[in-house]
Amino acid sequence: MFDKILIANRGEIAVRIIRTCRHMGIKTTAVYSDADRRSLHRQMADDAVYIGEAPATDSYLNADKILSAALSADCQAVHPGYGFLSESARFAESVHAAGLKFIGPPSQAIALMGDKIASKALAVKAGVPVIPGHTQDLKDLDEALSMARDIGYPVLLKPAAGGGGKGMRIVEGPDQMADALSASRQETRKAFGDSRIFMERYIVQPRHVEIQILADGFGNTVFLGERECSIQRRYQKIIEESPSSGVDPELRQHMGKAACDLARQAGYTNAGTVEFVLDPAGAYYFLEMNTRLQVEHPVTELVTGLDLVALQLRIAAGEHLPFDQAGVRFTGWAMEARICAEDPARGFTPATGMITRYAEPRGDDVRVDSGVNTGSKIGVHYDSMLAKVICHGTDREDARTSLIEALNGYHIEGVVTNIDFANSVLCQPAFAAGHLDTGFIDRHFAGHLPLSPPDERHLKLSALTAALVYHVRNILVRESVKSMVTRIGGGKGTTSAHHYVVRSETEVYEIQMEKRPDGKQWIICVNQDPMEVESPDFEFYRRRLKLKIDGRYHRFRLRYDRSFFWIAFCGLTRLFEVYRPEEWKLIPHMPAGIDVPPSNELPCPMPGLVVDVPVKKGDCVTRGQNLVTLESMKMESNVASPLDGMIAEVLVAAGDAVEAGDVLVRFMKHETCSRNTEKL
Repeated sequence: MFDKILIANRGEIAVRIIRTCRHMGIKTTAVYSDADRRSLHRQMADDAVYIGEAPATDSYLNADKILSAALSADCQAVHPGYGFLSESARFAESVHAAGLKFIGPPSQAIALMGDKIASKALAVKAGVPVIPGHTQDLKDLDEALSMARDIGYPVLLKPAAGGGGKGMRIVEGPDQMADALSASRQETRKAFGDSRIFMERYIVQPRHVEIQILADGFGNTVFLGERECSIQRRYQKIIEESPSSGVDPELRQHMGKAACDLARQAGYTNAGTVEFVLDPAGAYYFLEMNTRLQVEHPVTELVTGLDLVALQLRIAAGEHLPFDQAGVRFTGWAMEARICAEDPARGFTPATGMITRYAEPRGDDVRVDSGVNTGSKIGVHYDSMLAKVICHGTDREDARTSLIEALNGYHIEGVVTNIDFANSVLCQPAFAAGHLDTGFIDRHFAGHLPLSPPDERHLKLSALTAALVYHVRNILVRESVKSMVTRIGGGKGTTSAHHYVVRSETEVYEIQMEKRPDGKQWIICVNQDPMEVESPDFEFYRRRLKLKIDGRYHRFRLRYDRSFFWIAFCGLTRLFEVYRPEEWKLIPHMPAGIDVPPSNELPCPMPGLVVDVPVKKGDCVTRGQNLVTLESMKMESNVASPLDGMIAEVLVAAGDAVEAGDVLVRFMKHETCSRNTEKL
């Protein structure tokens, strides 16, 4: 076994490799760029070598610098991780030429399987089913039109080199071919320096299912089950799981055998993944082979109990596989969510910044592979993926609900992430039912928002949380219980009743709380739906809350400002307003569930004196935001905005006396804008 290896990568995969090496007693050398001087992988490695400026071409893609670092640190082998140089046949050759071991397949196998045209021809030779199509480089538009007529529309244009969805185009008819072929060649040339394009039939509503294989240098090849990777956006995977709900034991054996046959035909060793598309009838077709460790490998590890990185190291060191196909065992179900620095509300554009708060979910069946921590700076130079959250369960539903709760408790501030979008995917009824295909996101979401209505139970629990935190913070902490609660009964066993109204968009919830005599439990009714809640230990500097509701723990992320609460729960992200009953009577509001277009005027709800007007003409405001503070009967009340919009005119000022019905503010018609709720 190696004494020391260099990891030619960064981020979460570098950290993950370091952890296995520590367990095996292998020392590690990290490489880092200017952007990663404070990175987690640099801190965790035994030593680290600087390799250049932030752009990947000057650092992580510079093979000469990486090899020089490995030799200067007295390393015996190089692990490429994934991305960067991991599928570069030239880099693998250079590693061997330098007298080092490459922890991956032979360079010849990388080159062969990295060429999509050549790999498809090899699959045919190995007897593996392939998608009908034209496996040669398309010479021109006329040939493309001719081939498409023979194959039948829709067809898919694909680059011969590279992957990740770059250069791929779906062509529905001959009128789209010219533009699609031109765009595909241009994008492929920019991404891979190779403009070759081939064509295959586009499978409608396919599943993306892949097989993990391992092969040693002694002719032993095994498969470790399948992974379902159908939940994608723009060909980028979001949720992965193992096994697949679309694969039965017989199909698993067929696909596994096909993957192993292809690996043997290619002379493959080490870890690799053979990707297939599965049509609605259950037929499977070879897609491509990834000659490296996959991002989603942890789900396979959790269901097999194997450490794939450790096996990679042992194979590269010349050891036999320690088991045969009969020795592979599967237990339960695993599911993974990729956490990326991107803004779903802005078209999933990459997000940058510094992580100011960071707290990972924990649990016996929860695993987090992360490359970041508090203080990590997220820049523009590398992939947007920050971490992966993986959960294991006894079955698919157990794994799914565990992952939902883990994401509920995953707290990252300072950088916008896709945590809540990923969670909203997991919470879709169609996902829960296992009705998956690669078009799932497009079919069930409009942009980042689900097309299905929000789950009423999730809304109720979020409203309950807002009211409970408001109550504990404003009542039990700031003032004595005796002076604030209404006593029911008396003496030992006394209970206390509290009432609130919570509004979020058009939904209104009436909340009633009663604390049990033991002081540990609450009975909280949300619109007369009673729930038993375990009293939490509040720490107000934290942004996470764990509540036990009706015997089950739930986690919420929240930010708040006075009576406004931004809550994230099960993919639902909402702003909630909390009112005492006497306050609720004084503000304009719509009946729950009725979507009535609001007026462009804000009327005064009662006679009184204007104390404060915190907005001015031209300000963007959101529904529920305080626009005017009134004093009436020695009580101050806020008048909330009934809509999202822009203020056209403010008609009152501090000190003015107003009557019920007077217009306080006018809004611009048909003009909307948004406020950054991060400030909350």
